[in-house]
Amino acid sequence: MFESIIKIQSEDFDFAEHYSMIRALGGEAAGAIAGFVGLVRDYNAQAGDGGEVATLTLEHYPGMTESSIEAIVTEAQARWPLLATTVVHRVGRLQPTDQIVMVLAASAHRDAAFAAAEFIMDFLKTQAIFWKKEASDKGDRWIESTDADRQRAVGWSDDGGDRVSSQP
Repeated sequence: MFESIIKIQSEDFDFAEHYSMIRALGGEAAGAIAGFVGLVRDYNAQAGDGGEVATLTLEHYPGMTESSIEAIVTEAQARWPLLATTVVHRVGRLQPTDQIVMVLAASAHRDAAFAAAEFIMDFLKTQAIFWKKEASDKGDRWIESTDADRQRAVGWSDDGGDRVSSQP
């Protein structure tokens, strides 16, 4: 039975706590848990000389944001034999080096866990409903998904195939 945890929160998260939860959810069938934690950078790579980032503020629309993430997780579960997933995404005002997002995927096999975690992260960057505003020494600006982010997501399309085999 597949289990999914999706949390949108302003407070920081504890990786070890969430790892313990997904390990319990995966049970004895789990042979692999793949994880990713994203951090707020102190520069904007897409803006060229975007200046040093002082803060990144994330806004969301409660309910809609969770639904957009749930659709991403549902697609991952349809593609790979997953036992459980966890997605925690922070909102509010964050500083450079703060944790911003965590994705965990549990499966019987590592290839499915790795692929699902990467897939979920790629689609969080392009499909999840968040608004991001960056404050830097060059001023404030709203930021969007980069061309590189969109290309990574396109790489998972049905005609492009999966980047990692879904076979155990």
